[in-house]
Amino acid sequence: MSKSLWHDQLVTGLAEMHLMLSADQQARLLDFLGLLVKWNRAYNLTAVREPSEMVSRQLLDSLSLLPWLSSDALLDVGAGGGLPGIPLAIVRPDQRFTLLDSNSKKTRFLTQCVLELKLNNVDVVHGRAEDCEPGVGYTQISSRAFTALDKLVHWCGHLLTPAGHFLAMKGQFPDDEVQALPGSWRLKAHHALEVPGCAGERHLLIIDRDQDIGE
Repeated sequence: MSKSLWHDQLVTGLAEMHLMLSADQQARLLDFLGLLVKWNRAYNLTAVREPSEMVSRQLLDSLSLLPWLSSDALLDVGAGGGLPGIPLAIVRPDQRFTLLDSNSKKTRFLTQCVLELKLNNVDVVHGRAEDCEPGVGYTQISSRAFTALDKLVHWCGHLLTPAGHFLAMKGQFPDDEVQALPGSWRLKAHHALEVPGCAGERHLLIIDRDQDIGE
């Protein structure tokens, strides 16, 4: 698929999502998609390989998280191919994004994206979430196709501030995963995500600590 067709899909999708982006931001989103396709051949960064689905399932899907971003600094765990972190960083240059992944090939790709796309608001960290010891916790941690919710809070809970929350992006609503959450965590809210061109279900689950536990 030519980049011009990607551009048309992006413009149409952004209009449906009521997102106003500059020409430079749109160009960098498409440049990122080009990098993702190029590196995916060797690094297996994403399972989406059909060119006609990439704008919807990678760019627009990532940007569907925008209405819930409220932190000055977001941690994206299991960042993988940079989704949703890189598209969000392109659109929100005033916010900082830390992309964490334990796979060195994927963090090399992310570092290359930061350099080529000139993303001064992105830090890439190679490591396991459970081994990280940040000096200051994050108020928001995002995850997309990373792991089950119980493992998410177990591995990454210490990275979250006491009043912070996870932004977990899922396909179908994961009833079993919600039921399996440890008692000290709760589903605070959930939202169906509308992603233009994406036929499957998409959901955002907001997970935080149950403040009533221990009171």
